[in-house]
Amino acid sequence: MTRIAMIGAGSVVFVKNLLTDLLSLPELRGCTIALHDIDPERLETAGLMARWTSEQLTAGARIEEHAERWRCLADADFVINMVQIGMHQATLLDFEIPRKYGLKQTIADTVGIGGIFRGLRTIPFMLALAKDMRELCPDALLMNYTNPMSILTWSVYCAYPEQRVVGLCHNVQFTARDLAGYLGVDLARLSYHCAGINHMTWFLRLAVDGNDAYPQLRRAAEDMAIFAQDKVRFELLRHLGWFVSESSEHTAEYTPYFLRRDDQIAEYDVPVDEYIRRSERNLRRYAETRHKLLAGNSFPLERSMEYGSDIVHAVLTGEPRLIYGNVKNTRLIENLPEGCCVEVPVVVDRNGLRPCHIGDLPPELAAHCAPHVFVQDLVVRAALEGDRERVYRAAVLDRHAASVLTLREIRAMVDELINAHGDAMPGGIRHQRA
Repeated sequence: MTRIAMIGAGSVVFVKNLLTDLLSLPELRGCTIALHDIDPERLETAGLMARWTSEQLTAGARIEEHAERWRCLADADFVINMVQIGMHQATLLDFEIPRKYGLKQTIADTVGIGGIFRGLRTIPFMLALAKDMRELCPDALLMNYTNPMSILTWSVYCAYPEQRVVGLCHNVQFTARDLAGYLGVDLARLSYHCAGINHMTWFLRLAVDGNDAYPQLRRAAEDMAIFAQDKVRFELLRHLGWFVSESSEHTAEYTPYFLRRDDQIAEYDVPVDEYIRRSERNLRRYAETRHKLLAGNSFPLERSMEYGSDIVHAVLTGEPRLIYGNVKNTRLIENLPEGCCVEVPVVVDRNGLRPCHIGDLPPELAAHCAPHVFVQDLVVRAALEGDRERVYRAAVLDRHAASVLTLREIRAMVDELINAHGDAMPGGIRHQRA
């Protein structure tokens, strides 16, 4: 029977969503769901949620809880990673220290200073996970949901080229839903073709009933009630010509245009420190969920828009599915560096993952993505080589940081962040003299 290992299973609400998708598949009836988390209480809570979900869906799943990662991984067919290294306290450091230097952030989990440091503290875990998989489940597919998506997926295929890995995000499918709303059409009438890098994937083609929908979208953006829902992305559409796949609060910190001055923040309604509020809300949701489980309460079970179950279904049945995945750029996007991590359409079937060739992005879109690609490259190299100097260089090349801080301020901020994160940093970086 199929065995699915879920690493970081203490993300209980997200686990419930994934399990609802997976255990709704007839092909997974009687499967094994192996859960791992380093927090005993969260692991117990995940087990309670998994058993409840299986019972509600009459899936007959065997649920295992493992404090040791290796027991969870043994003989797995699929591995789903959703860890958050450092949890809420590390998130606070990623916001509070840059704020001291005058650098404002919104989400700080993908690019920018927050993305760099979330990547640095998570890469060692990703490499350890891939090493364990090579020994315990060498044929398993690693599906990574943890951010920073590009940096972490890149680190795995760079260090372990033989490891099958795909980074999964919901930015494309959620944006498609948003666009259907802005266009006033049912999502089923929408078709699209996208490519780029994670959270900067561009809707290169957007159609309703097969007809180009961009003229209609541009007209919709002139409606202030619609523009006000997504100001940053509509502003980029106005100036670059295509719509990007991640929300305005994310996108604001990927550019130098929206967070540098208070008047920009006010004009575009940029929610500074948004992820801190989300992180606090997630802690409350976890506590509420555990309380409900222990009290015997029920939860709504609805299929999500995540790609994980689509991949499992396609591999098990051979029925092809099209997803958007983060994979190694093997000349898939020809005007982004070969070997970087790109987000492109991927066909999945019994043969595995087959990413689609895109060709060149429009040059203005490639130019928007490229600076972030080189920062990601430096972060991966810094972690794999234990090179603190590459961390400095990644930080000074970040578009947002460079629009606000001087070179010396960026270097001082990086030193303070490395010291604050301490043992979570890759060893060579942590021990080198500032």
